[in-house]
Amino acid sequence: MTEMATNGEPARSARETTQRTRGAPLRIALVGIGKIARDQHIPALEKDAAFELAATVSRNHQVDGVRAFRDIPSLLEAGLPIDAVSLCTPPVGRHALARAALDAGLHVMLEKPPGATVSEVEDLAARARARNLTLFTTWHSRESAAVDPARDWLARRTIKSVRTTWKEDIRHWHPGQDWILEPGGLGVFDPGINALSILTSILPERLMLRRATLHFPANRQAPIAAELELQHGANDPVVVELDFLQVGPQSWDIEVETNEGTLLLREGGRRLFIDGVEQLAAEDCEYPRLYRRFDELIAAGTSDVDVSPQQLVADAFMIGRRIEAAPFEF
Repeated sequence: MTEMATNGEPARSARETTQRTRGAPLRIALVGIGKIARDQHIPALEKDAAFELAATVSRNHQVDGVRAFRDIPSLLEAGLPIDAVSLCTPPVGRHALARAALDAGLHVMLEKPPGATVSEVEDLAARARARNLTLFTTWHSRESAAVDPARDWLARRTIKSVRTTWKEDIRHWHPGQDWILEPGGLGVFDPGINALSILTSILPERLMLRRATLHFPANRQAPIAAELELQHGANDPVVVELDFLQVGPQSWDIEVETNEGTLLLREGGRRLFIDGVEQLAAEDCEYPRLYRRFDELIAAGTSDVDVSPQQLVADAFMIGRRIEAAPFEF
């Protein structure tokens, strides 16, 4: 959902140090300098004239030429002019970081998933609204080039069934990151939530989870694979298969059968096919589009907070059948 500032005016930072000259770049601090920050966020910020990477916050890593701090309190105490923060930390513990930033009058952008729990995100949305600040819960896969065209094509047709296959290699994308298989790390739902974010964007009616099977390694606290059965509309079946142990080519595909043909999204939404004929293929543009959207939201005084993909994951943990799988080691 999109939320307006309570007074109808553009959202503004509360601290005097965050006031900026009209038309000047937004001074942003990047919190959490890990793989996703280096692979996606930093390159996107470097190419976007609307932003100035003014600071980083990380216990272990820095970016050359950028002021570095170990934690949010240190950043705030330094008095460095900052307008916004972008949080790239793991979801567990992120609520406290985002809350501190909002309480200091900073706009906040959240890497997916936006928090460890749905209630955490709802609390942040209320805090941002009360302070006339922007909160942006990002879902980067929705920014893939073929997602919007797919949504537009499906809006004019009747959905009959949906099958999603989302399989990738945890050792390639998250090497040695034990946190992802700890409580709150989401396990296979860390990539799987990308598929759910696309489904909740392109399908015209609400998705509801009916059944789930979750495969937990014997020595881990989060699933390594999952099968979901969802319902779209009155009775349209939606099947989602997730696997975090895929080797070789990775699979990020969504196939939608309609009354007027079959739509296929491949490579995470980068390629679009209709009845087997390719309609669109484009390079990765997800994170530049996210930062462009963040700038637009701040300028308009609005927030964009959507927890629907995360709610489906929470539902899977609530009603899913647990199966013990082989132990997993990186």
